[in-house]
Amino acid sequence: MTNIQPLHDRVIVKRINEGEQVRGGIIIPDTAKEKPQEGEVIAAGLGKYKEDGSRQALDVKAGDRVLFGKYSSSEIKVDGEELLIMREDEILGIIKRAGAAAGGKKHK
Repeated sequence: MTNIQPLHDRVIVKRINEGEQVRGGIIIPDTAKEKPQEGEVIAAGLGKYKEDGSRQALDVKAGDRVLFGKYSSSEIKVDGEELLIMREDEILGIIKRAGAAAGGKKHK
């Protein structure tokens, strides 16, 4: 994993590449590909401080698969790996896979 801890409401996301993009039988080179807007949360901050001094916990956690805006985030390189750092409010949603929670037992 990564050895960086984001602060406050920031999260570190690793892009998820869904294989090569092919359109009409033509393989599109990396330079012309649109970067995916889906990724996995690698690390999350502890949350923003509220006016009363307590922290507002984040809705996302490490391991969540998320969607984010095309132009959101800043690209960073950690240990040779390209990652994104963004505020939680730049994340559009958490992707829930069908069947991921179905039939599973709840842990207490």
